Amino acid sequence: MIDDDHGAVRASTQDGTYPRPQLVRPAWADLTGTWAFAHDDADVGLASGWPASGVTQGDIVVPFPPESAASGVADTGMHRVVWYSRDVTDADLRAAGHESGRRLLLHFGAVDYRCDVWVDGSLVGSHEGGHTPFALDITRAARAGSRLVVRVEDDPLDIAQPRGKQDWRKDPHVIWYHRTTGIWQPVWLESVPPIHVAALRWTTDPRAGIVTADLELSGRPMSATDAAISLSFDGRQLAAIRTVVTENEATIVLPIAELRNGQSYEELLWSPEHPRLIDATVTVGDDTVASYLGIRTAHVARGRFWLNDRPCYVRSVLNQGYWPDTHLAAPSATALRDEVELIRSMGFNATRVHQKFEDPRFLLAADQLGLLIWGEAPGTYTFTQTAIERTTREWLEVVRRDASHPSIVTWVPLNESWGVQHIASDARMQHFARALVSLTKSLDPTRPVVSNDGWEQVDTDIVAIHDYEWRPDVVRERYLTDAGIRHLLETTGPAGRDLILSGDVSDAPVMLTEFGGISFDTDAADGAWGYSSATSPDDFAERFEGLMAAVHASGVLAGFCYTQLADTLQETNGLVTADRTPKIPVDRIRAAITGGVDG
Repeated sequence: MIDDDHGAVRASTQDGTYPRPQLVRPAWADLTGTWAFAHDDADVGLASGWPASGVTQGDIVVPFPPESAASGVADTGMHRVVWYSRDVTDADLRAAGHESGRRLLLHFGAVDYRCDVWVDGSLVGSHEGGHTPFALDITRAARAGSRLVVRVEDDPLDIAQPRGKQDWRKDPHVIWYHRTTGIWQPVWLESVPPIHVAALRWTTDPRAGIVTADLELSGRPMSATDAAISLSFDGRQLAAIRTVVTENEATIVLPIAELRNGQSYEELLWSPEHPRLIDATVTVGDDTVASYLGIRTAHVARGRFWLNDRPCYVRSVLNQGYWPDTHLAAPSATALRDEVELIRSMGFNATRVHQKFEDPRFLLAADQLGLLIWGEAPGTYTFTQTAIERTTREWLEVVRRDASHPSIVTWVPLNESWGVQHIASDARMQHFARALVSLTKSLDPTRPVVSNDGWEQVDTDIVAIHDYEWRPDVVRERYLTDAGIRHLLETTGPAGRDLILSGDVSDAPVMLTEFGGISFDTDAADGAWGYSSATSPDDFAERFEGLMAAVHASGVLAGFCYTQLADTLQETNGLVTADRTPKIPVDRIRAAITGGVDG
């Protein structure tokens, strides 16, 4: 079962409601809720003065995308330009703790795809990238009664945007879904001192007995500024340090004495079975933030994935991160936590969030409840200079955002050659995939990287195979022995593509990272789709259990990722329905996933 050692962390992150859980300030103003909204299909808003006046066509509930029912708009058509506006109230400024001498920051969790932001007609900033956060300093422009206006451009036909599962056609088809336009993650205000913590990265090394904090400040201090960090666990202090910072970036190393005891150091380690989190307080000058971290290692060697220097068999599920009424946006922080609890209840110890950078509050729940995460990038559909630049920029931003989460144990910058469709024969695409691996490891050398999940991999740390064969006996035969898997590596993979294009994988673990995909449509709707189909709950259960037994029979595989968690629109191959109702009893799912060995 799972230890619940995170009470203090939950308190410091306000039960997951604060949008950025590893850099928390006590005073903030939630700006989600009703905003004015307009489609601008003729793109006349700039010429018509909307940046100053705002929009009046209708309302939207932020942060739900206008394509979703929860937004109140529910228009799934193709709209390239949309506008939002909202007034800043005195109550907002009070909640954010704003006062003279402090800076006022406007935060966006994610806006798809590019946007400009005005306050009372003054442009305060712009951002490009549909899945990554940004903050704008609006101190000079904002006051009670100020009008925020956001113009968003999201071209439905721009296949050089990292778009993941967002369909380029009008209506969803096969494995692609409705588009997500505009604001789809939280918006909030907070007040900060002129010099404040802008970013915080935790790195842990239990073998050396240290925790490292990399601080990024909003600017270079005018003079040496006091900095202090305190770490505690279960109410007792583990380490504290005071120093000074003189630059806008600082690295502070904290020795953890309890990690030096080789007989008890594991009592501080994070794992799915024991998701222990260390509470942290960071103060720089007049700025104090609450944070947390998990102490653990993750690496691959000798054909296995290792967590905390112990072999860990990965039992993962593919997760689209899509909800019927809210689409890519989460219905609530509670829904994100419920999702993690659901995945754990079914016997999985991991999930691969597919073609999406997930809301940080999902990562918080995974950290707290002990769920391993494979962090995967949304892909483009073409290979151009623009696509390369956009993919690289967003990937670097999300690695920077999420690298401190202990739940993330693997990075996946590419999937099934999306955006590099001709990588097998095009050296440029191979260089790009290899560069993404190297860039990732330059930023974060502590986690393995899957270069191109599914097939056509270069310099990958894990041999990740996608195989939607529906006959259990065939699956068993393919993966039962090392000889069978080596035959796939030396010939072609299940999809008729080479699995490895370059790089030594003789020591790499092999995982079946997509398989299953059994369609069972409990509503018997038209257009239901999957890789194979079941006709009844018993038929579904027998097909599912047969595939899982075939996978568990392998003495070579180091893990798996079953497709998929939930039905998503026409893709009815989930273990649960779109509203997260299990299609067969959870105990039966759990037994199949764990192979009858609970853990």
